[in-house]
Amino acid sequence: MAVNRKSWKDKEMGLAEAVGEYLHDGDSFTIGGMGARDPFAVAYEIIRQKKRHLTLTVPGVIDIGSMLVGSGCIDRFEGAYCGISVVGTENCFRRAREKGIPHPVEVEEYTNLTASLRFLAGSMKVPFMPTKSLLGSDIPTYNKSIRVIDDPYGSGPVALVRASNPDVAFIHVQRADLEGNGQIFGILVSDPTLARAAKHVVLTCEEIVPSQEIRKNPQMTSIPSYCVDAVVKVPFASHPMWCAGYYCCDIPFRYQFAQAAKTKEGYDAFVKEWVFDTGSWDGFLDKLGRERLERLVQMERENYTIPLTYREGAM
Repeated sequence: MAVNRKSWKDKEMGLAEAVGEYLHDGDSFTIGGMGARDPFAVAYEIIRQKKRHLTLTVPGVIDIGSMLVGSGCIDRFEGAYCGISVVGTENCFRRAREKGIPHPVEVEEYTNLTASLRFLAGSMKVPFMPTKSLLGSDIPTYNKSIRVIDDPYGSGPVALVRASNPDVAFIHVQRADLEGNGQIFGILVSDPTLARAAKHVVLTCEEIVPSQEIRKNPQMTSIPSYCVDAVVKVPFASHPMWCAGYYCCDIPFRYQFAQAAKTKEGYDAFVKEWVFDTGSWDGFLDKLGRERLERLVQMERENYTIPLTYREGAM
């Protein structure tokens, strides 16, 4: 059983330790980001530790979700989509759904909005959240967890989505202190709500900074320490996706993954080469090459730079 460290002052852990302690076979979990700050380092570690029978509940997820399904980690998916056909990273998910390879995955489908409303309900400790938007679709026909009732205040039918309180949330941020205060630059998506809905939160970050630096710009603290159990410093943890102000998307690597994922054999070879044979996230970065990583940093800084005020904690 995971230890609740939310009141600790020093929550720093290693990546393998955090995944091993907070995610267990049969658990439900969620991940932050959505095309930006996706915690790929966590996904690689979940695959490396061969976690099984997991439920992934998210507003929506792209490459990470498809990888976790392709590696046989996921038995159930709750959300709007998994993978993205524009790039071709949805192939593992399609194989699981259409052919049962590597095994069938149960799906409970929502829209981005209504999947997010589930976490909002969970963060508020209420059992469900009402919405009108689902009434314009046939999702309630296929998702029996959705209830449609008459609004007691007279507005007509309203759909109810049940709260989501996953066992653990893995969220990547640009910087955090040892207490677990995480600051996000750029798009937030639903990450602050995920952190408040989950039973445990593992925060990965590009860098750990002193608490006094966090306090100089408290308005940037999207994930407060009282939500967080563990802090893990993992530079480039969102590769090949973006991390605003730190590095750009590695589109050629995503293309490489999409090409490999067209077949089970190709996907298995990709995972063997990049996940298992590298042994760790540091091993993965070494294989990728520091020159390539520095180029991604340079490209991002040419496009988007975090203001010096926040980088140095100056007022």
